[in-house]
Order: sequence, then C-alpha cells, then structure tokens
Amino acid sequence: MGAQVRVYKRRIRSVTATKKITKAMEMIAASRVVKAQRQVAASTPYADELTRAVTAVASGSDVQHPITTEVENPTRAAVLLITSDRGLAGGYNSNAIKAAEKLTARLQGEGKGVASYVVGRKGISYYGFRNQPIAESFSGFTDNPTYADAKAVAAPIIEALELETSEGGVDEIHIVYTEFVSMMTQNPVQKRLLPLSLDDDSSTEDEAPKEVPPLYDFEPSSEGVLDALLPRYVESRIYNALLQSAASKHAATRRAMKSATDNADDLIKSLTRLANAARQADITQEISEIVGGANALADANAGSER
Repeated sequence: MGAQVRVYKRRIRSVTATKKITKAMEMIAASRVVKAQRQVAASTPYADELTRAVTAVASGSDVQHPITTEVENPTRAAVLLITSDRGLAGGYNSNAIKAAEKLTARLQGEGKGVASYVVGRKGISYYGFRNQPIAESFSGFTDNPTYADAKAVAAPIIEALELETSEGGVDEIHIVYTEFVSMMTQNPVQKRLLPLSLDDDSSTEDEAPKEVPPLYDFEPSSEGVLDALLPRYVESRIYNALLQSAASKHAATRRAMKSATDNADDLIKSLTRLANAARQADITQEISEIVGGANALADANAGSER
C-alpha cells in the first residue's frame, strides 16, 4: 500500500470516529429536547396566569409598588442574560449575547447604569474575557434547570430591586433569553420583567376578548398581596425563561450535530474516492513497472542469443 493511500485511510478512520461522537450527541440532544418541550408546555400556563393575577391585583389598587410603579427618572437597570454551560450549539450562545449587548447599549444610551446578571458558563466567559463587570453569575444547571435554580437566580435580583440605586439597587429588571418556537426556530428575545406594564396585551387577534377583571377586596392590604406575589412572579418568569433556553439549546445542539454528521459522511465519501484513486494509481504503476521489467528482460535475452 502506497504512502498516500495510508494517509487517506488514516483520515477516514479519524473522521469516522468523529462521526460516531457527533451522531451520539445528536441522539442525546434529540431525547433531551422532548423532555424540555414538555417542561416548557407545563410551566408557561402557570407563568401566564400568575402574570394575569399580578396585573389584576395591581390594576385594582392605587398603591405604589415596584411591580407596577414606573420610576420617574430611572438610573439603573438589571439585565439577566441566559446562556448555556456548554457549546456545540451553533449560534445559540452568540445570538443571546448579541441581544444582551444590544439591550445594554440601548439602556446606557438612555443614561441608565446596567447591572449584569449572567446564567451559563459561556456568558460568564464572554464577560470575563472582556473584563466587563458581572453583578452575579450562575452556572451548572442550564441543561436541566429546576424551580430551585430559578429561585436562586431571582433572589439577588429581587434584593437589588428593593434597594436604593445609591446602594447598588435597580429601578428596572430586563431578561434576555432564547425563546423556543420549534425544532428549527429559536429566537433570542429581551423582555422587561419589572415594572410590569398594566396595559400590555399579549393576546393575539385569534383569541377571544379578555374578560373584565373582577374587583377585589384585599386582606390585610393590596400592598401586602403584591409583596407576596412579587417574588413568585419574578421566579416563575425566570423559570420559564430557563426552560425555554434549555429547550432551545438542545434543539440547536441537535441541529448542529446533525449538520456535523452529514458533513462527516460527505468527507468520508470524498476521502474514499481519493483513496480508491490513489490505490488504482499505485496498481497501475506497479503493472507498468512489471511490464517494463518483463520487456527489458525479454530484450536482454534476445540480445544474448544473437
């Protein structure tokens, strides 16, 4: 076997081993995304209903509360960015980071300071490499987040909301995550969690008109009810965003690994053709040498007979 053929064979074995890895990762991501989809479907109605409840309570009272009260001159905002702990997911992390950078630039353009809260090692590494300050960072659970993880993320943000801006507090809370639309579509989005806009109507044209919110009597007070609902609202929204991001990451990984597997197949076919051509060239050369040697031997014998 010629040297060139050995090189091709070695490359084929290497690509084949890589293909096995990418295929396995594709299958793992495909199984995980199904579970993540179920979790998103289960958590979204709760988060939506809790938002409606908070809106109804806030609209039924005239108390000044951080949930709905717009600060007259906001000077500081919290931005929560959700990325993943691992890569190999195409543009999933970079798209979310770009959305967070765009939001940060807009807030700073409005004269607001920004406190960055980052979930996922990829986002933490991005900010750390550029020496950008991070108020709090969280990692180790992005592939399979739980409600306890959401509470851990929400706790310092809620605490910052309750502080004065001069003491490191914030006037607004924004979140940047990747919304799971389908297996082929995942969109980075940014939303303001607080203050909550009471006239925000998220219904579509196909939905039936919303009922008029009922009137409530509050015990002990509307402010006490809102104080109790504030952490639940933030935690449920962050939990839903974590689940959406996890499902999006698994879908992006599956798509990226499928593309890598297909590329490995194409490369193996190409290398196999090159190896066959090199082997055929070696065989042709050997036959030519044998024929040439036989002709030379025949000429030599004919000369000796004369």
